[in-house]
Amino acid sequence: MLASHSDSFQPKKHYCEKPDIRLYKTTMKTKWHIHSQDPDQIAELSASYGCHRAIAAILINRGITMSDQAENFIKPSLHHIRSPFLMKDMDKAVSRIVRALHKHEKILIFGDYDVDGMTATALLFDFLGYIGASVDYYIPDRLTEGYSLNPGAVNNYAIPHKISLIVTVDCGTTSYTAAKAAKKAGIDIIITDHHEPQDSLPEAVAVLNPKQKDCPSGLRELAGVGVAFNLALAIRKRLRDDGFWNSSRQEPNLKAACDLVALGTVADMAPLLEQNRIYVKAGLEIITSSPRPGLKALLDISGITNRDVNTWDIAFRLAPRLNAAGRLSHASVGFKLLTTSSDETARSIALQLDRENNKRKNTEDLILSDINAKLESNPQLIKNSLVLDSDTWHEGVIGIVASRLVARYMRPVVLIAIRNGLGKGSARSPEGFDIFKAFNGCAQHLERFGGHEVAAGLTLKVKNIPGFRKDFEQFVYQNADTQDFVPKLDIDTEINPTEICPALLNELEQLAPFGTGNREPIFMISDLNVLSARTVGSGHTKMQLAQNKATGGRPMDAILFNNDIVKSSPRHFDHIVCKLNWNNWMNKKRIQLVVKDFV
Repeated sequence: MLASHSDSFQPKKHYCEKPDIRLYKTTMKTKWHIHSQDPDQIAELSASYGCHRAIAAILINRGITMSDQAENFIKPSLHHIRSPFLMKDMDKAVSRIVRALHKHEKILIFGDYDVDGMTATALLFDFLGYIGASVDYYIPDRLTEGYSLNPGAVNNYAIPHKISLIVTVDCGTTSYTAAKAAKKAGIDIIITDHHEPQDSLPEAVAVLNPKQKDCPSGLRELAGVGVAFNLALAIRKRLRDDGFWNSSRQEPNLKAACDLVALGTVADMAPLLEQNRIYVKAGLEIITSSPRPGLKALLDISGITNRDVNTWDIAFRLAPRLNAAGRLSHASVGFKLLTTSSDETARSIALQLDRENNKRKNTEDLILSDINAKLESNPQLIKNSLVLDSDTWHEGVIGIVASRLVARYMRPVVLIAIRNGLGKGSARSPEGFDIFKAFNGCAQHLERFGGHEVAAGLTLKVKNIPGFRKDFEQFVYQNADTQDFVPKLDIDTEINPTEICPALLNELEQLAPFGTGNREPIFMISDLNVLSARTVGSGHTKMQLAQNKATGGRPMDAILFNNDIVKSSPRHFDHIVCKLNWNNWMNKKRIQLVVKDFV
């Protein structure tokens, strides 16, 4: 049966105290949600924009109903970005930085240790250095300092280095104590961030965070690097108005910095719509055509050569290697890769990051094996949520492990690594459950926390872990219908095999870049016979499918990954859910259905 689902949670109906772990592994069914669409609206957009019916359906599913909207979506341009001065406090931030520039004050860019923070730090460091500012950078150590601006960094680095102005990137929204320490030392702070703000903000000259309720910019979904990029745009405009640019110091083309914006935006899983889509599209073009030395070395070491770079490459090849530095050693290694002008240095750092990434994967596997053993022997640990702790886990990788557990068990997951009497945790949740809001509801147990709807971090005392576990579970119980915690396939439209042709796939490619908020289109096809099926690779199924001859069916190549169904000898599918891709093999380009599910 095909089923739709609601985007909102309902009050919980049933609560199972001791679920059987085996049920999660063997009986979790995928929900199919097929968008209901108005055929007349599809036909109108298809005719007015001149696109395939399926393309019109996909655009409508993404809220695009007019021809001009479709044009802007298909052909995103930097000419269409909004003024950075729409962001709350932008004028204040720009004025303070320009003053620091002219008075030769020392500016410190304080970043975060993930890819979003690294790229934001590199972007502002490069830009402020180009305009002649006295600029330094600081990225905290994940293990010894933790997330965001901290009093130790102010007292032990900013003050001794005679810093007059600290500009945070991708952090700072909840750095109350550090802001007080900076103010006491006479150091001004500008906060640029995109994490959820709480009821009050730290004392600062300016807070650039588009998630503030009274920020009129409409740029709520920017990543941290996107906020930093808007600050650079605004400073460039102010300097232009002041007559700063001349023959000896030419105005920079900031499109060149979109490679960093694309990296941070995709790595942080920000929605690839509107402004983010424009930045990422431009950034991918730069990474493909003229990558900076560090990215060129990282592309080479990742095996990405002689083709266009896409968002998948960033998410699964580039970002993990950059993140490995911040997880196991220090994120400054990634920063140096992004800012070096030396090919030799870039190659050396890229090799180092590749080694770190392999260590990260091994560490991650050890933690996952430990958790699997715990859950096999204690299945009652899985309730409506999963909260686990250990003093043997590496806190730098538990966020990745939490993501894998969410994919397996479809529950909010919090993993806490214990060190020196403190627990530092990373949390992930299925789509539709706000984990940041859940942390807010359990704040009495926490020393600090921050993050987004589906990913957050926390720090708490070890003695408070049991109370937090109990209250977090209760919050999930009261605010989520766990029957909705199942894998979902969002199907754009049903398509007939006769519609599948090279022209359609070429149009589908124009919908890229794909990612959060603009997933790769998924289709349903009905009434397919299995002409042949064979096992390929390590448990994949290669097939040829066709509708019956009465409907003019022709054979179509299809592949089903990570599922060997050859032994069951399927002869017919009532429905399949699939993506449409080009398969390049032996210098031949053929259309291939990538099957996601079937009945």
